Parts: sequence; C-alpha cells; structure tokens
Amino acid sequence: MTQDTSIQDTSIQDTSTGPTSATDTDASIAAENAPAWEGAWGAGVDAYSDPRWRLNNLYVITDKDGRRIPFRMNTAQEALFEGMHNQNIILKARQRGFTTFIQLLMLDACVFNSNIRAGTIAHTLADAQVIFRDKVRYPYDNLPEGLKAAAPVINDNASELLLGNNSGIRVGTSLRSGTLQYLHVSEYGKICAKFPDKAREVRSGALNTVDKEQIVFIESTAEGQDGHFFELCQAARSRRNSGDLLTPMDFKFHFSPWWEDERYVLPANTVAIPPSYAAYFTRLEGCGIQLTDEQRAWYVKKSEQQQGDMVREFPSTPDEAFEAAIEGAYYSEQLARMELDRRLTRIPIDPAIPVMTAWDLGFNDANTIWFIQVAGLEIRLIDYYENSGHGLEHYVGELNRRREQHGFIYGDHYFPHDVTSNELSNGRSRFDTLVGLGVTPVAVPRVHNINDGINAVRRMLSRAVIDPVRCERGLKCLRNYRKQWDDDRGTFRDRPLHNWASHGADAFRTFAQGYVEQSLVAPRDRYRRPLRKGESWESA
Repeated sequence: MTQDTSIQDTSIQDTSTGPTSATDTDASIAAENAPAWEGAWGAGVDAYSDPRWRLNNLYVITDKDGRRIPFRMNTAQEALFEGMHNQNIILKARQRGFTTFIQLLMLDACVFNSNIRAGTIAHTLADAQVIFRDKVRYPYDNLPEGLKAAAPVINDNASELLLGNNSGIRVGTSLRSGTLQYLHVSEYGKICAKFPDKAREVRSGALNTVDKEQIVFIESTAEGQDGHFFELCQAARSRRNSGDLLTPMDFKFHFSPWWEDERYVLPANTVAIPPSYAAYFTRLEGCGIQLTDEQRAWYVKKSEQQQGDMVREFPSTPDEAFEAAIEGAYYSEQLARMELDRRLTRIPIDPAIPVMTAWDLGFNDANTIWFIQVAGLEIRLIDYYENSGHGLEHYVGELNRRREQHGFIYGDHYFPHDVTSNELSNGRSRFDTLVGLGVTPVAVPRVHNINDGINAVRRMLSRAVIDPVRCERGLKCLRNYRKQWDDDRGTFRDRPLHNWASHGADAFRTFAQGYVEQSLVAPRDRYRRPLRKGESWESA
C-alpha cells in the first residue's frame, strides 16, 4: 500500500508554529502529557510516516470513566500491532481494547492515505453507530486542525465518514457492496450465534469485498463450539500449532486472555480462595500460567459476579473459552459448576451397574442416545451416540455393539412420548418396531411446560458426572442448547432454539423427566406400551 505524503506536508506546515488555540487539545491532557503532545505538534516527516508514532501521539479517546485522554496502545493492542497479518482472527477476554485500536488503525490509514475504504460490521445497528460515534468520529474531531484541513470531511452521517482525499470509513450490520482495504467484524461469535443469516452475509458478502493482500480483523469473545467464528479460530490454531506458513488468505490466530491485563487485580488479603478455585489455579499452572495472589483474588470476585459466564467473558485459555456455554444457554451455570468441581471427567464403566438409555427420535433429523449408570445418588453419563439417515435397526445395533464391547447390562430405555406414533412406511409404531428388535421402551409423556423439563435437567446436573471423551458430542449439545433470540425486541424468547444441539439436549431431558422427576407426570402415565382399544389403566 503506497503512503500518501501530501497530507504530511500540509499538516507539518500547519503544525510547525505549535498549538494555536486551547480548543485544539484539552489543557489537562497537554499538562499531563506535554512531551508526547509537543512532539505531535512539532513532529517532522519521519515521525508522521510512522504509523506506530501516529497512533500513540495523534489520537484522543474517552476512557471508562468518561475522561478525554490521549490514546496509547496497551499490551494487547501492541501485541496485535506487532503480530498483524493480512487476515486476523482474535479470541479475546472482555475490555482488552481491540475495537478501539482497530478503529483508530483504520481511521489513521484513511487520514494519511488517499483512496482507502474501511468498513466495520457490528452485530446490531445500535452497536455499529456507537462504535462510529465514539471510536471514529470523536478521535477525528480531536485531531490537530492541520490534519483535519488536509483531510476534511466531505460526507458526514451516523454511519460513514468520507474524507477529501477520497478515503472513508463506514459501519453497519452488513457490508456487501464496494471494495474494502480494511474490514473489521466486531463480536463475530455473537453474530454467528444469534444471527446466522447475518453471519452467512459476512462470509459470502463482506469477506469477498476485501482482496487477499488487504487487512481483515475478526474479533469476538467465544460463543460455544459452533458457527463460523469457532471454525475460523480452530483452523487458525491448527495452522499455528503445526507451524504451517501463512498465506495472505490464511487467518492468523490471536488470543488475549484476562491474566495479561495488569488491571485485573485485587488486594490478596481481602479475598478467601475457595478450594474449587485453588484447584482451578493449580490446573492453570500445569498449563504454564502463573498467577499472582492479586490476580487470583480478582478472578474469584469476578467469578462471583459473572457466574456461569466467567470463562466465556474472561477466558484463561482458548479451549476454556470455547468450552464455555454461549449466551442464552440453558445449562451454563450447571456446566460451569461441574467444571469447577471436576465432574467433567473420565468415568470407568462398572459392568455390575445396569446401563439405562435415553433417546431422542428424529425423522430427517439426528437420532441421539445417552448411556447412563446410576451409582447411589450419582448420575453417570458414560457414553453418547448420534447419527442420522438410519432406521431403528441401526441404533439397536449400536446398543448390541456396546453390550459386546463393554459388557453392558441394560436397564430401562427412556423414549419421548412420540415413540408410540405410527411409522408412515409400514403403519407399525416405532414402539412395536423396537420391541421386535429386543428393546422395550419406557415412553415418557410430554410435560405441559418445557421449562419444567429444563429445570429437571438442571437439578439432575447438580449430581451428575459426564465423561467428556465418550460424551463429547452430547456435552457439546448441552453447552449449546439455548433460547431463541428475538431480533425485533433484542432479547431472548422464553423457548428453546431448535437446532443441531436440541437433539442431544432433548434426549437427556427425556431421562431427567422419566427417571427422577416422576412428579412431573401422573404415575400411571409412565408406561411401557400404548393402551389397546377398550383397555383402561386399571386393567392394563
């Protein structure tokens, strides 16, 4: 990209006499940061040709307290600047300043170069407009007058800043038209989770507006193990771990954990460290992460506030970030507690304990089966199977295979109420088909309110142990089972989203309703076969 030097000459002629009015810079900023600001006004061509110098000396932002301060790169921003590639995927903890840095980087490129187009996509229009107002327009308005005169605003609205040198920045929830030299996608994980159509638009539209030699930033906190953001991160991590050379079309993985932020500390003597957190910190040490007592104190108090959202909002490792439940997930609190209690762990199969199964039956969708043992009050989820496009014979075959492989002795088999429905092909119910294959279902009637069943799962998870290896897919379903998002109202609906995660979650809910939570249905409604014509429950 060729550097446009005309603006350097213009701005230097204007600034060689120094500040001409108190309105150009805040008096308090000039007093507290005199060397830097004096350098900005009296800098020569060499300084203005250095993007690092410009970013650290020319721009004003507002901090978290609403104060007007000069921008200085923090450690996370500096690391991104130093390690920047053509295409960058950033997994982050909260409040690391990436959005601010990327907007200033793009604004700087527009001010100091002609014919640059930069764009930002946010997950809502309101967020896009706030980004533009606070992180584009405000820093531009507070530039030295000479720079603004050299690159004046010729088109100004709430979503676009077009300058006299034919460079400009625009923001929105979709950027499909035109050609961009810089693209920033903010909170892409949330876009993928809540707005799959918008994520598809980003993938097929916005990413195709940027040539392979230009600059892309995609940043977000994690939102579960699903969607394009997760896929991009995993692919970029794999390339990094294998040492593959990156082409301009490969994404480079950047991770910014909470413990790299020097602000995240509390006085150590003010916080007692619970045993579960002490064990967690010990596990981090095994990953090479050494925390100070002050950092541990902060993490415990922040976790009390964030609860099940802690490892998503403030991850310590990339794996932890993606293992966390997404926003709106039904079982985030319970799974976070299981993680701390180390109840997501390998489980030996006890051949003396009967194995129960819990099913979700799909037609064109996936069929799912949980394999469960109960030892005293402990619920052990020891295995999980999922497939699609097969008849019931295939799934019963999987039961038989595990009997031979692990010596399973089967107990009850829990099915949703529609196991008694007729098959369209032969008129036989799935109940009769299963009995003919050697599996006698326990049909669990539908609850009147699905939230009752969801709460039954929550209670069961409080005393459950899950094998994360054999049950990897099922655990992923529980993590990603979430509420529907209402785009018009900007909030979650009080009903589940039906997607790939529903099948595994519904199968477990069937078990929770049928095995333990018998009060949810009348006792006589739990049955092993449908009533025959003319038969009553008393005679059955």
